Amino acid sequence: MLQRFLDPSVLASISSLDLVAKTVVDGFVNGLHRSPDFGFSQEFAEYRAYAEGDDLRHVDWNVYARTDRCYLKRYEGETNSQLLILLDTSASMGYGSTKVTKLDYARFVAASLCYMANTQRDATGLIVFDDEVQNYIAPSTRQGQMFRLLHAIEKAEPGTHTDFTKPFVHFQNFLHRRGIVIVMSDFYEDPEVIVKTVEPLRFHGNEVILFHLLDPQEIKPTFKDPVLLYDMEDTVHSLEVSPEYARNEYRKRIDSHIEALASKVRGAGMDYFLMDTGRPLDEGLREYLQVRKGRL
Repeated sequence: MLQRFLDPSVLASISSLDLVAKTVVDGFVNGLHRSPDFGFSQEFAEYRAYAEGDDLRHVDWNVYARTDRCYLKRYEGETNSQLLILLDTSASMGYGSTKVTKLDYARFVAASLCYMANTQRDATGLIVFDDEVQNYIAPSTRQGQMFRLLHAIEKAEPGTHTDFTKPFVHFQNFLHRRGIVIVMSDFYEDPEVIVKTVEPLRFHGNEVILFHLLDPQEIKPTFKDPVLLYDMEDTVHSLEVSPEYARNEYRKRIDSHIEALASKVRGAGMDYFLMDTGRPLDEGLREYLQVRKGRL
């Protein structure tokens, strides 16, 4: 039942982005088999004794059962973690084979990550970009930050073509604290160019994660008749594609692009995760974070 409620098309009918984020994160946490006390930025470090006023959610009840003493898990970067989300709003992100576009899905994911970071008291920021930086919310934990982030995410609209260099220059000029950077895009560019352009985000030891968002019809097209495809960032050019080409040649090319991008990103010391916009949001987040936790 919960999986059906977290289907992207169902989430699209919810008017409040805040409610979408809460729904996704609560569903994600409820679906975990392990403790929900982990996210992108917190890595378990040690225990400390419970003090009056501490959050009981961080108590290790297994230790309590064995020792009859109350201890809390402490995490690396517990008080000074920083998360920055770079959201691509180029024209191609406006594509969707259903009523949920890639940008809609990216909005849901970005809002959910902000909500998760906020519950962990992490400083969270946002850069919205296409060929220019359209909006910038500096990372902060101050009151009202969650509202500012959700407002910026909600009003993000498809723009022109993608230019990754602009947000990265902005990043280096204004952000000097080490943290985690998540880039959300459909990455329609040569993998070598993407990696060469994104790599500077590791400036000052930041951890960089690329969320590659693609529509199901971009990953595995299923149309039965010839179609005319337009480049959404350059509508002058078009290409007629047959079902046979889509099943064979196109599939080879998109699989090769995904494989090359993943390989080059990981080879450069960054992380990569393909997000199919047809999947329930909690499903994708849970898969990525459990894989990530297994590497920590």
